[in-house]
Amino acid sequence: MKRILIIEDTDDNLEIVQLVLEREGYVVLQATDGLQGVAMAINERPDLILMDIRLPEIDGYEATRRIKADARTASVPIIAVTSYAMSGDRKKCMDAGCDDYITKPYLPPDLVAMIRKHIG
Repeated sequence: MKRILIIEDTDDNLEIVQLVLEREGYVVLQATDGLQGVAMAINERPDLILMDIRLPEIDGYEATRRIKADARTASVPIIAVTSYAMSGDRKKCMDAGCDDYITKPYLPPDLVAMIRKHIG
């Protein structure tokens, strides 16, 4: 079973995404701040990471840079899941090392399709 790490600090968002992903057969790991997310990514080596951008401790941009800089996790796909939808926000996420980008609010089938594109 594929494992997905959700790095998200809002309980409601975390709960909804977890339900959607578990229904699709994924195993869900959770972190609620950027530092915890980086540590979990390195220790758990998930198949994919869903990265919120606005996080406590360190933001999603910095967390992504740290995960991508570590040889153990550099190849793990990271999807930015963010409310930042202004011109240039997608580029900023991709420049930090994200492999894809989806804005909140999104439809669960769109998120699942994006995940499948990266890990099946």
